[in-house]
Amino acid sequence: MAPDTEGTPMSETSKPRRARWAAAGAALATAAAGIAVALAPATTAQAVVLPNGFKSVGYMPSWAGNVNTVQYGKLTHINYAFVLPNANGSLQALDNPSKLSSLVSLAHAANTKVSIAVGGWNDGNDSAFEALAGNATARTAFVNNLVNLVNQYNLDGVDMDWEYPDPGTSGNNYTLLMQQLSTAMHSRGKLLTAAVVSEGTTASGVQPAVFGYVDWLNIMAYDGGSPHANYTWSINAVNFWKGRGLPASKAVLGVPFYSRPTYYTYSQLVAMDPANANRDCTTVSGVQQCYNGLPTVRAKTAWAKANAGGMMNWELSQDTTGATSLVSAIYEVAVGTTPPSSPPPGGRTGRIVGQASGKCVDVAAASTANGAAIQLYTCNGTNAQTWTVGTDGTIRALGKCMDITSGSTANGALIQLWDCNGSGAQVWQPQSNGNLRNPQSAKCLDAKDLGTADGTRLQIWTCATSGNQIWTLP
Repeated sequence: MAPDTEGTPMSETSKPRRARWAAAGAALATAAAGIAVALAPATTAQAVVLPNGFKSVGYMPSWAGNVNTVQYGKLTHINYAFVLPNANGSLQALDNPSKLSSLVSLAHAANTKVSIAVGGWNDGNDSAFEALAGNATARTAFVNNLVNLVNQYNLDGVDMDWEYPDPGTSGNNYTLLMQQLSTAMHSRGKLLTAAVVSEGTTASGVQPAVFGYVDWLNIMAYDGGSPHANYTWSINAVNFWKGRGLPASKAVLGVPFYSRPTYYTYSQLVAMDPANANRDCTTVSGVQQCYNGLPTVRAKTAWAKANAGGMMNWELSQDTTGATSLVSAIYEVAVGTTPPSSPPPGGRTGRIVGQASGKCVDVAAASTANGAAIQLYTCNGTNAQTWTVGTDGTIRALGKCMDITSGSTANGALIQLWDCNGSGAQVWQPQSNGNLRNPQSAKCLDAKDLGTADGTRLQIWTCATSGNQIWTLP
């Protein structure tokens, strides 16, 4: 689950080595193979409930973050990362156990559930998982030890984060392990979830049978895509799993609270420039860093409300507080209380002129109705051609925002005027070559069919350097 910190994107086949934390000390006592382990009755209140069972899941690492600053009331579930297994099914000593105890106490007071996350990237070393999953005695010992751990810390479940079971024998053994763990957890009223790779051949190591054993899968839709974790790539990752048979209600979309290619936390980026909260890419020390800002996180959450089972983040210590918090943004969209958009801070106001046409970006008939067409028209200095290019990424005229119809990411999606709503369909990033790029679609503002006549509609299209995509801004 945890990404590396060395500034190189991770792939399925090659990930940088990382020593995020070292498990130390003696292993937890191994339960004898085959012996049933009693689990104390659950004492927690019902979890935070979002509409339609929507889940907001956050990971809390043992090595970072303060449990007293977590927004428990805006999260349904928290996964404490990590505990590591040994090859014989025993568990390595839990890192920072007092932190877990405090986390559970505070979370349960807010009716938020806490699970233990097992595994993680671990420098790419999954040999202990491979060994224990392939041995019936070790597998049973592992399950019993997790039951003991859940009991000891009054946890609500287990989140399996084996990175990654390979297709074939490894995948078969993973299925056996998850079946046994599912029986142990669900018979005791506990949760079983798992973190999985975004897509690709490695995903086949998680066989469709596993979908029936888990309450949901946390899909790690980050460390991929160009730009990093962009809207389209992330949605495709969820659809990939749904296409394999995962029910939508069990598909939880993961979002990063950090950038690529260099690892900056979202909170660091916002501290550098508050406007970064409303961007998906920014330049730091001459290198473009891409992440998910407020508009894209809101757009992903809105999509997940309609098409998936929830949102997950890696990880909570990397968030901000207050109006720029990504946890808050997810919660607000989930419950339908996204605050109204405010005027763009520090924007530049004036006309936007197309290079090829020499004409201005214009709201047809100066209409203020939602859905009003945005077009090219002879420059005339009216309010319908007066645009504010905000530092929040929006472009506004007549009190509303330049918007991609239906939030589409397809070539040819038309541009319209719409109430400002903070979605990714209303974010535009000026490029050094004169393009206006929408990060959600990874496409650029374009004059349809290379048109230059009055009334030519604007659309999005694959970015190019042709004059119908080059714009002079205020």
